Formats: sequence, C-alpha cells, structure tokens
Amino acid sequence: MATPAHTDVRRSTVALLGALLVLTSAPARAQSAPTPLEDNRTITLGYIDIAYELGGIIDPTLQPGGTSSARPNWFTFAPHASQAGGKGMYGTALARHFIDAARLRPSLSLTSALDRLGLSGVLRLRLQDLSLQLIIQGLTVDAATALSVLTSSLNVSQLGDPRTLLTTASRMGALYWSAPGATPLDKVEAIVITLERTLHEGNLAIYNDIGGSARLYLDWRAATTGPITPARVLTEFTLVDASNAEAQQAYAYAVAHAEDSPRPTRMDLLFPGMHWKSLLIAAFALYEDARLAPTPARRDALIAVGTNFVAWREQLDQAQPVFTPAGSPTDEVSRAAVLQALTPFLMTDFGTVRWTYADYAYSQPDRDGNPFTSPPTEYSWADFWDRWNGILFAFDRAYARPTELWVMPEPLTDPLN
Repeated sequence: MATPAHTDVRRSTVALLGALLVLTSAPARAQSAPTPLEDNRTITLGYIDIAYELGGIIDPTLQPGGTSSARPNWFTFAPHASQAGGKGMYGTALARHFIDAARLRPSLSLTSALDRLGLSGVLRLRLQDLSLQLIIQGLTVDAATALSVLTSSLNVSQLGDPRTLLTTASRMGALYWSAPGATPLDKVEAIVITLERTLHEGNLAIYNDIGGSARLYLDWRAATTGPITPARVLTEFTLVDASNAEAQQAYAYAVAHAEDSPRPTRMDLLFPGMHWKSLLIAAFALYEDARLAPTPARRDALIAVGTNFVAWREQLDQAQPVFTPAGSPTDEVSRAAVLQALTPFLMTDFGTVRWTYADYAYSQPDRDGNPFTSPPTEYSWADFWDRWNGILFAFDRAYARPTELWVMPEPLTDPLN
C-alpha cells in the first residue's frame, strides 16, 4: 500500500506538472504520430483486456473488473509493468517540458528552479539533494534540475541514503559529460531522449511480440470448435518461427517439474538451442492445463512455470536488444549506463503490491562487501541476470497476494497534451 511519503511524492508530481504547463505550450504534433506516453496508454489498456480474457480461461469465475484467487499469469502482471514503464516516460516528458521552459527563461537559482516546478515535500527535498550534487560536478542549475526530474516518478526515497545519492550523482554526471550537445540543456536532452527511446522501444517490442501472440492465441481459441486441451494447443496453434515440437518438449518438462523448488528458471540450460517463441506456445498450453488442474496448488504451479516461460522470452529476446543495442544513435548516450543510474529507483505497483528494486537488492547478500556502497547501486537493470532475478523476486512477492493484482492501473495521460 502507498505510504504517506509516497502520497506526498505523487501530490508533488501533480503540482510539478501543473506548474510546467503554464510555463510553455506543447509543440503541435501530427495526429498520426502518437507520443511514447500515448503508445503506453494504448498498450496498458490492451494488456488489461488480454489479462481478463486469458485470466477468465484459467479461472472461469473471473469477470471483467473482478478478481481471481488463482495465481497471476504473465498477462496479469503486464498492465502493471507497462504502467511502470509509462511512469519512466512520464518523467522524461516532464524533463522535456522543463528544458523547453528553461530555454525560454533560465532559472536564477536552484530554489527558483524548484519553485517554478511547484515542488514541495519529500519530492522537492530529494530532487534538491540530487541537483546540488550535480551542480557540484559542474552542471548548470537548469541542467542539474532537468536530470533530477527523471527520477520524479520513481522511488526517490532511495536518495535519502547518502551512498545512493552520491553514486547516482556521479553516474549522472558522467552521462552528462559524455553526452553530445553544444549547450548544457542540449546535453541533458540527449540523456532524456535516450531514456525515453529505451522505455518506448521496449514497451512496443514486448507488446507487439508477447501481446500480439496472446491476441493470436485468443482469436485462434475463439475460432476453434470443440474442447480446448493442452494437446490441441501444442499441435494446432502455432506462431511464426516457433516449433510445435519444441513447444511440446518445453511443456512436457514443465508438467513434470512444475512443483519443483525452486521452479524452473534457467531456460538456456534446460532448452539449449530452442527458439524462444516456442516457449509462448508451451506457456499457453500450461495455462490451459492450469484450468483443468485437479487442485489449486497444481493449478498455481503450472501457471508459475508458464509465466516464467513468457517472462524469459520477454526479457531475453525483446528487452535485452533494446537495453544493450549493438550500436547507438549519435544523439544518445549509453542506454546501459542510463538504466544502471536509475536502477535503485525502479518500482512497480502490482495493484496494491509494491515491488521496488531496492527491496530485492537489500534481500540479497552484499555483492561487494563494502559498507560505503548501497546494495541497490550494485546492480543494473540493463544486465539480463540482474533484471531476471529481480523479476523472479517480484513474482514471488505478488504470488502471496494474488487478488490484489486485479486492481488494474489507470493508464497515464501524456502531460504535453
């Protein structure tokens, strides 16, 4: 549940947006070119529809807008994860708006920069601390404030740890000095562009692949006559580049090992050489099997393995190439470095179940054994294994409170509209 501090941060973010909107007007855009946040809204709504359709297959008592006590499947998590990415894009939209305003009228001091944003309470204090550290590194007031705004929709409470604050400022400062651009605000804008593109491209790639496959599956299911069984899924439903024989192999392993502890997570070792799209077919078969399971425990075990199959496909084949591309556009900085800088602040509200990367990091053994570095700064969301293990941690947290994930997020609205 949200704490008073989190409520304070949300209120301050709303005030920040209101202040920015009176400073500058949004540039006109063609109707045919949706913004990243507009795409995110469409994607989040699309995931909500799929979550209820697929959830209703697993638990026929589930109605749109209702809840289920069955273990959440990947598509129940998806709207919340999409919303979390949207919050990151919301932060980039706010930063862009601040940059536009600062180009017209530079701030005279950090106090005036924070005042013009309408910041107050915990959010103002944390962004002030980060901005001051960036100013010490040579950034202008407006450049420092614009960079700090990138954290405004995230878990800024982590900046209360001086170790996290100093490491974050150091990493952001390094990004700034490496960024292309003729002016300080140009350099910050390159960092903002990098984060926005990374989140947007990842959001689109995952939805087009995983969400698109789910829509194909639901359409196939609706058009198929007779009872739907796992065997029919494995032999009659297919996806481009998938192998039904591989899907059957993955499904058979999952059925035999669904109740293992720990459950299967290393798909690279279990199915070397398998085309990962085959895992999606296996996952749909496992979700059908869960519907037919003799006990809730067996049902939930099958769902969890199916969800791991989908998540593996999502993170390895869709997210990783976006986060660590072979080459970067000349107007960007390192995507991996941007994600590493923001890793301590990542959080997702799975309905009323809040997951933060910091919680995961603090639950693990201290990586470097150095008391002068905070655990959340020792990980990077750009690293597949850091991300994968953090996601598995989030799944386990949410599995303990399954009905709460059905409190679906309200899709974000682009603040520039």
